[in-house]
Amino acid sequence: MLKNKKQEIENRKPDIRCLNDMRKVIYDQEWLKTAPNLELYYMYRGIKKKDGLRYDITVIPARMLGKEFVRTKGNRNSEGYQELYTVLKGEAIFLMQKVQGEIVKDVIITTAKPGNWVVVPPDYAVITINPSKRVLKTGNWVSEKTKNIYRDIEKMGGACYFYTQSGWMKNKNYTKVPKLRFEKPFKSMPKNLDFLKGGRGGTGRRR
Repeated sequence: MLKNKKQEIENRKPDIRCLNDMRKVIYDQEWLKTAPNLELYYMYRGIKKKDGLRYDITVIPARMLGKEFVRTKGNRNSEGYQELYTVLKGEAIFLMQKVQGEIVKDVIITTAKPGNWVVVPPDYAVITINPSKRVLKTGNWVSEKTKNIYRDIEKMGGACYFYTQSGWMKNKNYTKVPKLRFEKPFKSMPKNLDFLKGGRGGTGRRR
C-alpha cells in the first residue's frame, strides 16, 4: 500500500521551482551572475485533500546557491491561515518571520528531522532550508482557501536572514532585524487540525 502511494506521487508531474524564479531573493549575487537556470526543488500539490485542507509534498535536493544553502523561495499565507509542516526525509531548517513594512517584528528558527512537526503562526512567512548533503522531503497541511503571497519576500530580496556556509547573515534590505529566536519542533502531529481551517480570527491557534 505504502509502495503504491509512493509510486503514485512519483508519477505526478510536480511544479518545479527554478533558479530564474528566485533571482530576486538569492544571497550570493556574484555567483548568480554566471549560474545556469538550475532546477532547485519540486512541489507535489494536493496529494491528499480532507475537510477543506490540502496535503503537499516538497522535495529539495542538496545544493549550494553559491555561499547559501538551497531553500524555498518563501511565502506568507493569505488571510492569516496557519500551516503545518513535517519532515519526511532528511533535515530541515524552517525560518518564520513576521514583518511590518521593512521592520521584522519576530523571526523564529526551528530545526526539524523526520517525525517532527512545525506550525507556521498566523501572518508569518516561511522558508524551508536544506542544510545537509542529503535530499530533504517535507509534507505540509494547509487550507485550500489560502493563497501563497510571495511579493513581501521578493520586495525585500529574501527573508531577514540567509543561511550560508558562514552561518546566519542578515539581509541589509530590512530596516530593523531582531535576534533569531530558536524554537523546538513538536514531536507528534496535532490530533486536531481544525486550527488550520480558520483564517485570521478563525477557529483557534496551535502554538
